[in-house]
Amino acid sequence: SRKPASPSLSEDQDLLLAAAYVSDAQYNRNVPFETSPRAIRLYYFYNHWTMQVAIYFFICVDLSLALFEEPALFPLPFLATSIAEVLCLTAFFGRLVHFAKVTPQMVFWKDTKNICIMVTIALTLIDLIIYGSLEAVNIHSVRWSRALRPVFLINFPESRQIRRTFRSIRNTLPDILYVFLLFMFSVMIFSLMALKLFGDRGLRTVEGLPYFTNILEIAFELYVLVTTANSPDVMMPAYNFNWWYSLYFITYIIINTYIFMSVFLAVVYNNYRKHLKNEIRKLVYLKRHKMMEAFNILKVKVGTEFVVMEARWRRLARTVMPHISSPHLELLLRISDEGQKGYVDKMNFLRLADLLNIHVVTVNIKRHPLEEWMPWVYQSSVSLLIQRMVRHRIFVWVYDIIILINAIFIALDEKNPFISYAEWLFLSLYIIEILLKLYTYEPRAYFGKKQFWNCQTCWWGVGFPPWLPFCRLVLETLFHPRFRLIVTTLINIGPTILTFGGLILVVYYVFAIIGMEAFHGKVRFFDPNFTTPDALMCGNPALKDSAFARDRYCKNNFNDLASSFIVLMELTVVNQCCALLADGFALVTHQAARLYFISFHVVVVILIINIFIAFILEAFFVAYSLEKSEVETAIERKIQELGVGIQEEEMHDGKLVDNTDAKDSGFSGDDGDNKRKALKGLYFRIASKKYRTVDALLQQMFESEIAPEDEGPPLDEILNFSPSDIYPKVPNFENSA
Repeated sequence: SRKPASPSLSEDQDLLLAAAYVSDAQYNRNVPFETSPRAIRLYYFYNHWTMQVAIYFFICVDLSLALFEEPALFPLPFLATSIAEVLCLTAFFGRLVHFAKVTPQMVFWKDTKNICIMVTIALTLIDLIIYGSLEAVNIHSVRWSRALRPVFLINFPESRQIRRTFRSIRNTLPDILYVFLLFMFSVMIFSLMALKLFGDRGLRTVEGLPYFTNILEIAFELYVLVTTANSPDVMMPAYNFNWWYSLYFITYIIINTYIFMSVFLAVVYNNYRKHLKNEIRKLVYLKRHKMMEAFNILKVKVGTEFVVMEARWRRLARTVMPHISSPHLELLLRISDEGQKGYVDKMNFLRLADLLNIHVVTVNIKRHPLEEWMPWVYQSSVSLLIQRMVRHRIFVWVYDIIILINAIFIALDEKNPFISYAEWLFLSLYIIEILLKLYTYEPRAYFGKKQFWNCQTCWWGVGFPPWLPFCRLVLETLFHPRFRLIVTTLINIGPTILTFGGLILVVYYVFAIIGMEAFHGKVRFFDPNFTTPDALMCGNPALKDSAFARDRYCKNNFNDLASSFIVLMELTVVNQCCALLADGFALVTHQAARLYFISFHVVVVILIINIFIAFILEAFFVAYSLEKSEVETAIERKIQELGVGIQEEEMHDGKLVDNTDAKDSGFSGDDGDNKRKALKGLYFRIASKKYRTVDALLQQMFESEIAPEDEGPPLDEILNFSPSDIYPKVPNFENSA
């Protein structure tokens, strides 16, 4: 029979399990995992950053293989690329097996993400075998499985942000579909009108082709007109014939370009916001559910309530964040155990994940060496006057004006002797600025790792490159208080912009693979100096005398992955080349090729770009309207109570401090007061808002609507939340308000 585990071993296992729940709540992970000791250790290893970096490395290698496969930018033998792909598939399968070891079997096999990965691995292997076999007997075939490679990027648990964006698109599609059908109906009605108006009048285009005589040609030209890519060219034959016909095109543009495109944005934004709030609500309740699981593992009964003892709370916090400093840990404990009772109650315990997510900076203020070596000089009235002058905002403004004047001088003629001598004057002023700041601020803080600009100023000031004033001017502008909210919001949405970048990459990759298979070799690029007939026709007689060849668009082709991405970027911008590209590739293949370009425009420009705009709007609305969270307020209040607070403005405007030498020692209120009076020792501040993520802001916005004591519905109900649970089906005035 198996011996029972010792109390200490059982306590350690409970602590690891509780820490796993808290860590999941901290990083918004929703992975059901087995609670056996072996499964917990595997789960920790699964979430380790090295494993995540490794899987992303293999995903990048797998996606980049298209650069080396035919049609290739850097050709490699099929054997080399196939071996690399098999290695990547092995890594993906190993990651999937690892995931299966930590999750319950029923959960694993019900998860469609896992099924998608396994099916994609199997299909890729089948395609590799078939393609390799045909190549061995010199039969060319299509590597269709390459378009499935983004499935690995989307479906691994690490890519939950990209999946959330795809879910937003999927949930928005039904409502957009009705608007799109109405839009296409409008295009077809106008196409029929154009056929009746212009079809029998014998009009010709600039190329001498019949004008608006084919219904499908008219529909395509009018669809392109919505993007304004062929305006006013498409109108000119009719306009030249009779200026009254311009009213037809003006009416079409007003209805389809301005009204329908605005309706698309409105529908996308409304549905995106609705489904986003549903996602955030699910995240909030899942986080609270995880924290309740952790509390139930560690709780003990004291009097009439269940609590977590201080010692276990400390061990838990250190297990979740091993590198947390002792002063920071002590600060969080003071917030959680407000009455210093030796334990943390349930309400305060549930805030632990949020407390650990708040970036609290520990700073160690040190005296200036001159103050220690020669206090009578450094504390003299003249010295103090100099220090006050350097710390004053006017000093910054004066040097801003100097930088602006220097930038103007650089834009002038450098051959002028006066301009040349002026550069030495500006260099002298910068050196004086550096010396004054070194005299005023503690040198190690001035050159600390958080004061990157000061190090660069000294380095650049000695070399005095011409762009130094411009760099300083740009930074001073960006960090001006009036622009700070905008810049902070842009920094906040940076990580999520990368998520949309991943989404765009997936769509681009799929369309690029399809484009390479469909259009490879149809258009060839020749050196501009070549004047042979082939060069003038982009290597294809079908392009003779076409606008595509005449405008030298030959390099816009699908002959390799890089060229394909450039073409797709040009299509995303939606300028005049959009129509030319579609027409050119239709000439070298079939008129149905235009469907490829229309599909790309619908997916990327109408759908994804509008969702991106909706996200930007929501992010700015949140940034402008949201105040500090209750947890941040509690931390700041406790910091001020302990007398160890320092404001961010002091870090920038006055006392430059360094947080590299923070000591692992405790603190008390009286000691904090003494340190504040002496301006020396350990201090704390909440980091700038730039460390927040948009997800955290949105989560905070909805979390404020949930009562602290609300533990949420059961887990199954949380996972099945729908937007209809938030928004009433029959809204009344009160709901709308």
